[in-house]
Amino acid sequence: MRFAIPTLLLATSPALAQEPPVLNVYTYDSFVSEWGPGPAIEEAYEARCACDLQFTAAGDGAALLSRLQLEGTRTDADVVVGLDTNLMAEAQETSLFAPSGVEGVDWDLPIEWDSEIFVPFDWGYFAFVHRADFDAPSSFRALGDSDASIVIQDPRSSTPGLGLLLWVKEAYGDEAPAIWEGLSDNIVTVTPGWSEAYNLFLEGEADMVLSYTTSPAYHRIGEGDDGYAAAKFDEGHYLQVEVAAAIEGSDQVDLARDFLSFLATDEAQSVLPTTNWMYPAKMPEAGLPDGFDTLIEPEKTLLVPIDKTPETIDAALDEWRAALSR
Repeated sequence: MRFAIPTLLLATSPALAQEPPVLNVYTYDSFVSEWGPGPAIEEAYEARCACDLQFTAAGDGAALLSRLQLEGTRTDADVVVGLDTNLMAEAQETSLFAPSGVEGVDWDLPIEWDSEIFVPFDWGYFAFVHRADFDAPSSFRALGDSDASIVIQDPRSSTPGLGLLLWVKEAYGDEAPAIWEGLSDNIVTVTPGWSEAYNLFLEGEADMVLSYTTSPAYHRIGEGDDGYAAAKFDEGHYLQVEVAAAIEGSDQVDLARDFLSFLATDEAQSVLPTTNWMYPAKMPEAGLPDGFDTLIEPEKTLLVPIDKTPETIDAALDEWRAALSR
């Protein structure tokens, strides 16, 4: 004999009514795309946390910080994934972020890492990607003197765009305005983010696009296409380390810190090379996929010291605006 349980009791039973905690993660658009790392990381972490991981896409990395600055302490974010070394100093000045609690990780990065707030999850070098049969320039000066057309991203909304700005500034110093003046005729358009720029390049709208030295690995591994390459520049290449951080005012700060620890695990790091197409911040036990060994390796790593980035960005932005407005 079956017993009918009153609907009211089911609805009000504390054990049945309890919802899993929600962890709201702000990130950039491509991270949560169907081909990005977001879906796999969400599935893996939810299996571990008994929580509901929800991603909120907020444009590109620089736009992500702008949104956080606008929302301030009213933000719904518990975690932010997708800021980088060029934005860390400005982000820290907001006082929105909590210590990560992540300690004792032996990071596989080109630089020493000692931040108590920001946790690295991947890294790469900026580069201009082109089709393999294109005779690409090998320096900014040569690019400016050439007829090559390029698509770049806006440094005010995009972390690659900001990386290019600091790449030119770090490589050329006071000569940066002249470099930008030389490049101005090569620029087809400036897009808000990386995805828009790369799609224009794939559609044949430009000879080269600002991306990463690792981008050809996507075509080689993901599409079986060896027809793309990254131009190796004589000046060296600018480094980007992407980072995640917990929000100080979050009501899920312990869960947020657990998620940051999860990002450093082999389970999460092994996802990144073939979804975000970047180098993992902590090398997985399986190493890198076949195809990464064919990528160019910069002769010189360029990076503005993190504590100097805000003032360097202000000066470089003025130079960039002036050159492109002529």
